[in-house]
Amino acid sequence: METLQTVDPPTPESVWAMLQEVAASQRELAASQKETDKQIKEINKRHGDFTNSFGEMVEYMVAPNLQDRFFEVGLDFPEVSNDIKIKDKKSGISLQIDVYLQNSDTGMLVEVKADLSVSDINAHIQRLEKMRKYADLRGDKRTFWGAVAGVVVKDSVREYALTQGLYLVEPSGQTFDITPPYNKPKEW
Repeated sequence: METLQTVDPPTPESVWAMLQEVAASQRELAASQKETDKQIKEINKRHGDFTNSFGEMVEYMVAPNLQDRFFEVGLDFPEVSNDIKIKDKKSGISLQIDVYLQNSDTGMLVEVKADLSVSDINAHIQRLEKMRKYADLRGDKRTFWGAVAGVVVKDSVREYALTQGLYLVEPSGQTFDITPPYNKPKEW
């Protein structure tokens, strides 16, 4: 035989007590989430700082020898500059160039990444388009080429860069190799 348990109907006092417990739990949860968000922000900041520092280190390792390596593949750029920033308020064109090599006929914009990705390549192509617009506004009729450099370059990313008409710079032993684009370099 089963026994039936009876439950007393809730009273206003018992409902009020439960609501206070729920509110206290929600306050504790909110405080805990706030602390977790703070910790995540700090981790993201540290990761970003590390990634930026590593990227800058790669840039400063590659940049000094780019001029010589391009000369070895038949491209003479007597002028080399690092970390170029262009901000034309009149036209709204703004861009940053990791390494810029140039001569009287051609400018080479090089984007340097620790781990090169397709999105990095697409961003660099947009940068080259902006550079072309900026140069046109200034009456600069030189041709612009692009190169991407990466310490880590997956095969699919390598293929994408070369099919987009970009030079590819990647490590090889104590130095690095420059691979010309398939067909001919794309001109901007």
